Amino acid sequence: MLLCIDIGNTNIHFGLWKDNNWALAWRARTVPDKMPDEYAVLLRNFLEADGIDLADINGVAIGSVVPTLTLAFTQLVQRYMGFAPLVVTNQTHTGIRVDIDQPEQAGADRIINSAAVHKLYGGPAIVIDLGTATTFDVVSAQGAYMGGAIAPGINVAHDALVAHAARLHQVDIVPPPSAVGRNTIHAMQSGIFWGYVALVEGLVARIKAAMNETQPVKVIATGGLAALIERHTAVIDIIAHELTLDGLRIIYDLNHPAR
Repeated sequence: MLLCIDIGNTNIHFGLWKDNNWALAWRARTVPDKMPDEYAVLLRNFLEADGIDLADINGVAIGSVVPTLTLAFTQLVQRYMGFAPLVVTNQTHTGIRVDIDQPEQAGADRIINSAAVHKLYGGPAIVIDLGTATTFDVVSAQGAYMGGAIAPGINVAHDALVAHAARLHQVDIVPPPSAVGRNTIHAMQSGIFWGYVALVEGLVARIKAAMNETQPVKVIATGGLAALIERHTAVIDIIAHELTLDGLRIIYDLNHPAR
């Protein structure tokens, strides 16, 4: 069994790959100063609830954008499972080429998502990840990660607005009845929700123009709000909820073909 761990700034996504399927998946809150032993207890509880022991796992792949937790989970795997995990970096064999000015600055999540899209959907493609940040990543037809764009995530933008405006309060991030808000709640929802739909549509159009491709460019979206955004725009072609986990297991298999 392969355990894939996607460590984001807000959540940690665990997936257990068994019998060519995601048999189990869990999410936990990201706590950067949590100790390896504390996460080990949490992980063991997740597994034991489904009758699985840590000793049953024979491979671990980690993608992380939180350096302190990269170390913590590496230590966890070494201490409790007795082997070293695969930690994805720009130096890892991923099946794609990182073709940007400073490859060492490429986030692991962006490399992993690009590797998954290249393997599963081919290119050229744009990957949109709607998480703590909203990222747009470009994958060429030849399998190269070409860079992209980074914007604040929709929840980050919402929280920043509420924190800096004394008379504005939290609202649900859903489309309002009209783009013309006739009260403060609907006005905020219009600006935040429709603003992000417009951001997605506008950046996809500009990125496609910059790519200057002669063949159709696929647009694949992932992340918690991907399905909601996709229902209100025509620019997203595919929703891939487990894209980062799929990228981790694809990269693991490239580096451990005997498994």
